[in-house]
Amino acid sequence: MDLAAYRAQAEIFTAELGEEYHAHFAGLRTEFDVEPIYARHADLFTADTVARLREQADAAAARGEDAARRARMLLDFAVDGHLGLISTDLEGELAEREAGLMLSPDDGTGQAIPFREATIVQANEPDRGRRLAIEAARLEATETHLNPLYRELLERTRARAVELGWPSYRALCEQLKGLDLDRLARATDAFTRATEDAYAPLVGPVIERTLAGTTLDDLQRADLPRLFRFAEADAAFDGAHLLPSFEATLDGLGIDPATQHNVHLDVESRPAKSPRAFCVAVRVPQDVRLVVPPIGGRDDFIALLHEGGHVEHYAHVDAELAFEYRHLGDNAITEAFAFLFDHLVENPAWLHARLGVQDPDGMLAAHARATRLIYLRRYAAKLPYELDVHSVDPPDDATLRERYATLLGDAARVRWPRETYLADLDPGFYVAAYLRAWALETHLRAHLRERFGERWFEQREAGGALRALWRDGQRLSAEELLGELTGAELDFGALLADLGLEAAPR
Repeated sequence: MDLAAYRAQAEIFTAELGEEYHAHFAGLRTEFDVEPIYARHADLFTADTVARLREQADAAAARGEDAARRARMLLDFAVDGHLGLISTDLEGELAEREAGLMLSPDDGTGQAIPFREATIVQANEPDRGRRLAIEAARLEATETHLNPLYRELLERTRARAVELGWPSYRALCEQLKGLDLDRLARATDAFTRATEDAYAPLVGPVIERTLAGTTLDDLQRADLPRLFRFAEADAAFDGAHLLPSFEATLDGLGIDPATQHNVHLDVESRPAKSPRAFCVAVRVPQDVRLVVPPIGGRDDFIALLHEGGHVEHYAHVDAELAFEYRHLGDNAITEAFAFLFDHLVENPAWLHARLGVQDPDGMLAAHARATRLIYLRRYAAKLPYELDVHSVDPPDDATLRERYATLLGDAARVRWPRETYLADLDPGFYVAAYLRAWALETHLRAHLRERFGERWFEQREAGGALRALWRDGQRLSAEELLGELTGAELDFGALLADLGLEAAPR
């Protein structure tokens, strides 16, 4: 098999898919027409190609660590593409249905809301009754219009993983992505148990201060967008400072955004734009795109900095690296750099330097700490749920719905809806990338503070250290990167310490 030719075609496919993803989810085009792209490159992803790459991966160990690593990454790419190829019809229909869905909530306003704007409207809606009405309409639309497609997509993925020779989709992901999911589940379960007693005292007062008339005991998922939005802090997070604060942060690290012609930024509002900010690495490092849907206030700063972390990582990757290390590999790496940037919004020194904001009563810090703990516990709960979903003998549909609502509801102390039990699944156990990235970022941020001080974001030397890491793309795993950087092991005790909840790094 000619691996050089395979890599060249794979890079063309990745660019074409990135272009299509950007056009649709940025709200520039209603259609999400991925089938022709997969059809043009179908030979990359046939079962025969997967089998031949699997043989190459088995034989690569004899050629050294680098060869084995690259072969595993290519096999992972081919399998992901194979699973995508058999589901392009569903993926396209899902995206187009979601983009075209209009909600008519029973809120007395008579206003229709695009499905993708529902969480943005909830985030900006002070009236709890209307937030709940929007949530009810959104859940009904999810159940009626989207879940049948999600269910078929899941069934196809499970069946094809077995046909390709793995006992389950979980086993496939563990081998090809180098994941030890049992070990991760034990670590995240320990984190959840360690934060159990501190959760209500830390999160409850923030809820009561942010959502008038709401307590932790009666919190619902419809309230979370408003809680995270933190409208009370809008004066501190003036939208006029959004781009300038990001650009000043880059400048402090010795990066001139005006000269980054490989970076494209989109912060405009569009009805069909995805409510989730995202980065598309069309060609790494030559064409990297950042899309942020404006919501308002603190959320916009977090979203821009998070996706900006992705962008700067991809934009600084060494163009001479192999395709595998520029586009593939462990996504916990790029997520860690994204978290590193968005956590600047929790840094009092950054708030003062970039926004002129003080936090004398600790309100901003308390809110940031509480919302981060909610996210961490939510994702820690998603992991055992997804392990059940993708097990060799998964529970039936009704059991999965109940397990999803119970696990996430217990973790966040929220009455969690069952209807999103399939929409909340990300391919490739991406939940593991997020969890490991949070832990890696905590270690990385501590390393930067130790070397360059609390205001590391103003040190060109810190920027140089980051660029040295970024140049390597995703050649290493999160565990390997941390080991090379500090010699430490990736653990969740660092997260506990960072939150001020016991434990210290080993």
